[in-house]
Amino acid sequence: MNAKVLKAKVSKRVQRKRRIRANINGTAAKPRVSIFRSNRYLSVQAIDDASAVTLAASNTKPLGAKANKEGAAALAADFAGKLKAAGISEIFFDRNGYVYHGVVAAFADALRANEIKF
Repeated sequence: MNAKVLKAKVSKRVQRKRRIRANINGTAAKPRVSIFRSNRYLSVQAIDDASAVTLAASNTKPLGAKANKEGAAALAADFAGKLKAAGISEIFFDRNGYVYHGVVAAFADALRANEIKF
């Protein structure tokens, strides 16, 4: 992939990200859960936008998981435990400009399976 194509791809994701963020806003009671996907790892955080604070965060690196569907399920299970420990059971899901397919959808489905509502 040449530099021009890569730049356009990233630019389009940022445009989608801004469009999504214009419509959702997290609070302490119902935080925004944002996922980041790289080629190696997945990371996720629950954000209270009202006070600009991260309430809970998790990453696949310390879990020893990869950035695939199985890793997304493991990350969701770990993250759901952290959310429950913080007293959070309902969230806004921010796909961060990524297509709701594959790893992102597997993460969301695993969160739902761990009794987190959105």
